[in-house]
Amino acid sequence: MSSPDPQVRAARNRSTRPSPDHRPAAVPHSGEKAAGRRPVVAVTGAATGVGALLTERLAASDEVRRVIAIDERRGDCAAAQWHLLDVRDPAVADKLRGADVVVHLALDLDLGSDSAARTAYNVRGTQTVLTAAAAAGVHRVVLCTSAMVYGALPDNELPLSEDAELRATAEATGVGDLLEIERLARRAPRAHPGLNVTVVRPALLVGGTDTALTRYFESPRLLVVAGSRPAWQFCHVEDLCSALEYAVQERVDGELAVGCDGWLEQEEVEELSGIRRMELPSAVALGAAARLHRIGLTPSPAGDLAYTMHPWVVSGSRLHEAGWRPRWTNEEVLAELLEEASGRHAVAGRRLGRKDATAAGAAGATVALLGAAAVVRRARKARRRI
Repeated sequence: MSSPDPQVRAARNRSTRPSPDHRPAAVPHSGEKAAGRRPVVAVTGAATGVGALLTERLAASDEVRRVIAIDERRGDCAAAQWHLLDVRDPAVADKLRGADVVVHLALDLDLGSDSAARTAYNVRGTQTVLTAAAAAGVHRVVLCTSAMVYGALPDNELPLSEDAELRATAEATGVGDLLEIERLARRAPRAHPGLNVTVVRPALLVGGTDTALTRYFESPRLLVVAGSRPAWQFCHVEDLCSALEYAVQERVDGELAVGCDGWLEQEEVEELSGIRRMELPSAVALGAAARLHRIGLTPSPAGDLAYTMHPWVVSGSRLHEAGWRPRWTNEEVLAELLEEASGRHAVAGRRLGRKDATAAGAAGATVALLGAAAVVRRARKARRRI
């Protein structure tokens, strides 16, 4: 693949980046907002990650009256009203009484989680929160999934609109759960008249996150599948939180995609990161990924590899039309991701210990993958002897 023309790249990545103090005026969508009432906002999963950051931002906002924080342990935000419980507990309805908006961020997308337990938590938790919110008189629920629900496919448009068909399958980590959450989001207003549901779909999330896709940048070589057309778009957690604030303040609703403006081609990523590629035929890469995951050597199923092969870039047009802009560029987020990955080493999504990492760094990713293939062969022979 050839590098894009500089003028094309500039046009693709051009954006209006507001100053840190920029805040477009709110657009009232409801009688309460028109009357100037500041909402009471409940956040689930408020103790860690995106939930913790959003809780702090909402608690400091003049546009929010009060923040109700729900998690299984207490977080650091002293200004929030804390309730400690599992979001699958029907008692969550009592904790949501008095809230105008609920932002549901209590999701388990940990690579190390048992897949069945993860699905049970994610789907049941979302079902419970939606039902509890309706019972408590909440008028809006904001859910957060991922732009991965669009699927990574070779014929995807660049970029995808929010209305694009969700063509993902359940083959990548957690994506099956996210698709089910999207289905619940569509059903909820019909099952609970008066309940509005907004879904926010971030691009590849960076900023204290650990996913199969962030681990891609911990490899000694960047795996490129021959004939593929990667397109990298990132979303910093700070930009995700500001987009969630827009949804809380009812400046925008419906299905929202959020990410940096534009995207980076694979050659640009390699140039910016300084990490060289390792190119493999599709059958070899996908076959090895499937085998390594099947015997438990890697946390990522082969389906995760598609998101490094094909584009799933989003336009974010609805947020842009409402006045929102990302404060981070793809180049800046990639730099932060590389800084976070510094000192870590992974092959095929599997974190390596110091001894293995030294060997991988010296011999390169090809030798590391060949070593993994040898482990697969040894495991097969051991099973035959049993």
